Amino acid sequence: MTGQVSDILIAAQTAAACQPQSVVTAHAGKGLFGDRYYAPQGSIASSTNSNADFEITLIDQAHIDAFNQQSGQQYSGADFRRNIVTTGIDLNQFEGQEFIVGEVRLKGISLCEPCAFLADLLGKDVVKLMLHKAGLRAQILNDGKIQLSDKVTTI
Repeated sequence: MTGQVSDILIAAQTAAACQPQSVVTAHAGKGLFGDRYYAPQGSIASSTNSNADFEITLIDQAHIDAFNQQSGQQYSGADFRRNIVTTGIDLNQFEGQEFIVGEVRLKGISLCEPCAFLADLLGKDVVKLMLHKAGLRAQILNDGKIQLSDKVTTI
């Protein structure tokens, strides 16, 4: 099964708007260069959570589209604050599994459930409507580049 990268987004600070990128550099054990969670200087560096939980996040465009249809909104991938937006592949299947995005091998850590911060931004319906659909947290296993239109593939 193969999907595709349709959007790449990073935010330099925790509350900063996500900015679209055509390419991003992934560093194993650190995250996406320039992103708010890039270790060790990232804004989550002192958190009790593992940095692996924040190295990279992905979301399926189909789930964003379904949310917009159900809620009557027109949110983009940037509004959901995930790094990589994909099409054509179910990301939930990668929880606990390895997969490849562009040059980068990833391991799905956990579903990225909607949080209070996201609910404050998009409204309380996001928690109910996006449960188990708000994306995937993944660990970066090797350094490499991810570009728009790169393939997302199973291993």
